[in-house]
Amino acid sequence: MNIRTIRKKIKSVTNVKKITKAMQLVSAIKMKKAQQVAIEGRPYQEEIEKIIRAVSPKIDPSLSPLIGQPEDRIERKNLAIVVASNKGLCGSFNFNLLRFIVKNTDFKNTDFIIVGKKANLLSKFSAHIMADYSSNIPINSVSALFEFALNKYLDRTYKKIDLYHNQFVSIIQSNPVVTTLLPIKMVLGQEKNSEYLIEPNPKQIIDSLLRSFVEEKLRFAFIQSEAGEHSLRMMAMKNATDNATDVIYNLTLVRNKIRQEKITSELLDMVTAKESVESN
Repeated sequence: MNIRTIRKKIKSVTNVKKITKAMQLVSAIKMKKAQQVAIEGRPYQEEIEKIIRAVSPKIDPSLSPLIGQPEDRIERKNLAIVVASNKGLCGSFNFNLLRFIVKNTDFKNTDFIIVGKKANLLSKFSAHIMADYSSNIPINSVSALFEFALNKYLDRTYKKIDLYHNQFVSIIQSNPVVTTLLPIKMVLGQEKNSEYLIEPNPKQIIDSLLRSFVEEKLRFAFIQSEAGEHSLRMMAMKNATDNATDVIYNLTLVRNKIRQEKITSELLDMVTAKESVESN
């Protein structure tokens, strides 16, 4: 390997390092934004859950088709919503999620709605993908996806709807989880002093409340998935940047060593030539 080749390699690795560093910074900014959205949205979700706990003693399962599971649904298939990413370069983010799905899902009795182009890999396992919401920005698809899935549930096409996504734990960790969106199991507990009067129409109010609760769970899962994706991409790009720095350092050492050897060789030639001239 000559010096010219090494210089070209150092230049190319330096250019790659600039790209990975820029991607690391962009992912860090996006991760912070997603975390902020999650923090701001959590109180709303908690308040809805608190209200449901408070009125749960008053809720009659017959008031909403979203509660419990009628016997005529037992033989129906399941519907699974999978939230992955549209882009790669985010470590094991998508791999861990897909492996979790393959391990915990009965593909013969499950239809899939996917969000994120990487979720298309499920087709390799003969998964029936009935809808794909990957073309839009994920968070903008929540309402449309929720209405589509809800209508499929209300017309008794499916017995339950599960949500698979990555739960944000920390900057370096996101865990794949599954949550049952529908039917809602009223096991949230009872708040004290829950003597509420639900007027004017208990059925309408409870149904609207439960719909909001489920939609917010779906939206919060999207936000968590986005935060996890950007955090793992940030770490992947940081590792790539660090590796590029190491490669540049090692190539520089090799280049300097070759230059030193070349200079030493030239000096030896000069000394040898001088001694030869003097001896003559």
